[in-house]
Amino acid sequence: MSELKTERERLPRWMKSQLPKGENYSKVKRLIADHHLNTICTSGNCPNKGECWNAGTASFMILGDKCTRNCRFCYVKNEMPDPVDWIEPLRLAKTIRTLELKHCVITSVTRDDLPDGGAEFWATTIRKIKELSPDTTIETLIPDFNANRELIQKVIDAAPDVISHNMETVRRLTPKVRSTARYDRSLQTISIIAESGIVAKSGIMVGLGETEVEVLQAMDDLRAAGCKVLTIGQYLQPDSNLLPVVEYIQPEVFEKYRVEGMKRGFSYVESSPLVRSSYHAERHVTG
Repeated sequence: MSELKTERERLPRWMKSQLPKGENYSKVKRLIADHHLNTICTSGNCPNKGECWNAGTASFMILGDKCTRNCRFCYVKNEMPDPVDWIEPLRLAKTIRTLELKHCVITSVTRDDLPDGGAEFWATTIRKIKELSPDTTIETLIPDFNANRELIQKVIDAAPDVISHNMETVRRLTPKVRSTARYDRSLQTISIIAESGIVAKSGIMVGLGETEVEVLQAMDDLRAAGCKVLTIGQYLQPDSNLLPVVEYIQPEVFEKYRVEGMKRGFSYVESSPLVRSSYHAERHVTG
């Protein structure tokens, strides 16, 4: 019996998602392969891949599939990245046009090996999507760029509709869970986004050993930084070499977090066990 099947059988009933299948799923999978693109749906082993791809949507990952950081929760490979492929923005834009997406989500690996962290590549990608699909709204899920205002501004100037940067976890657990990233640096990144007037979004995982008090404090910190949209989902261990799940959070706790988030002034709070950063992302455009 495979490790993946064993893990699936151990999951509580509310954590079990549909296996990927269906006509639209096959179409998206084929286009991604034909255009030599990466998706965080696959690289991040997302449990919602079947639902999203069957709806004709996907979260695309640019700048390769190898990350310069080695976060203890992430399934993306930590290896020396490949050279930047400057044709990728055009291939991605053509795929989005072919899929006739109303909304797309773009993320990337972290490229600390590049002098600008890939900021110019991000801007080029956004502009190319706008050129080929002017009616498609765009959410970008960016790395922290070490909170360098000039680099983040390059993404802002390309004018996506939403810019997201994930906190991932609470302050206390950040050194254990994330590689190189810092809690306050992420807050600073979100603050720079919010100051631009673009919708600022973030996400955290639970089930890593955090307390409810710490989750609520993270909400307060994000709101103080100007974050308007928040996603909260259950951490799942994507590989045996990564951090184990400490606790499977009950659905009613997720609902409590959603209510508490709305009380704090977030425009949207997506909070349930299977929620990931891009879940129902099309709803968040207006903030």
